[in-house]
Amino acid sequence: MEISVVIPLLNEEESLIELHDWIAKVMQSNRYLYEIIFIDDGSTDNSWHIIKQLSSKYESVKGIRFQRNFGKSQALDAGFEIAQGNIVITMDADLQDNPEEIPELYNLITSQNFDLISGWKKKRYDNVVTKNIPSKLFNAVARKTSGLQLHDFNCGLKAYKNEVIKNIKVSGEMHRYIPVLAKNEGYTNIGEKVVQHQARKYGETKFGINRFINGFLDLITISFLSKFGKRPMHFFGLWGTLMFLFGTSLAFYIGAYKLYKVYNGIKTILVTDNPWFYIALTSMILGTLLFLAGFIGELIIRNKNDEKHYKIKEKLNL
Repeated sequence: MEISVVIPLLNEEESLIELHDWIAKVMQSNRYLYEIIFIDDGSTDNSWHIIKQLSSKYESVKGIRFQRNFGKSQALDAGFEIAQGNIVITMDADLQDNPEEIPELYNLITSQNFDLISGWKKKRYDNVVTKNIPSKLFNAVARKTSGLQLHDFNCGLKAYKNEVIKNIKVSGEMHRYIPVLAKNEGYTNIGEKVVQHQARKYGETKFGINRFINGFLDLITISFLSKFGKRPMHFFGLWGTLMFLFGTSLAFYIGAYKLYKVYNGIKTILVTDNPWFYIALTSMILGTLLFLAGFIGELIIRNKNDEKHYKIKEKLNL
């Protein structure tokens, strides 16, 4: 198997047959051995019925149907788990990604030994105010935070070596940051290719403006997890210890200063009337809580299992 095409979708009944035929035409003209994996993320239209028809007609078509809508990241994770191709291509089902890009993406991975190639929709046909401008801002922050000089983190059209997708876990809404996840796992040979973006032909976008807010929050999460995800005590324990030591030192100073004044007959206030006493007390409490958070985090990591965050209702050709 040379290429696996993984396509997450939600309510895309109008585009599925056209998309399949287009991909198949590209694959056959280049004589690739391939599979197309559709992941139906809880569609309420006729999408699954169409996938069933395609899978019964073509052995290359495989399908996964979720019990309900779990999100694009979970759909990609399910597709990655079963993908057999040496090169894995991801693309959206709305016909805005051009299958004609697949051969060049494939060649970049195989001939230049890239671990991952991310598409860059340099010329977009989306709304300027609601999508293009927020997207540019979002990508600029992502570049600065991640250290990856990619122009379009959110482009659905990407190509991976199989070993890359088998060694990363995509959950929550982390599909935007798969290149960052790959980099954190040691796959640093990451490239970018300008790809053709096409205007949406059917239906409406499934993502609103809130995806950019969620994207920034996810970026903070990934940034933290990449540094301390496997050693939370190094973060929480460090800051907890520093805060506890600060509070303890301050409390010791307040007590010693009080005793000094009492011993020398100098008029002084009650310790509880000193505002620094409460700062010291708060620091010690917060320090203890942070240290316990790090300790609990370590226990969770050592006892966690690899539970899937999605439920599969039905499979086709698998």
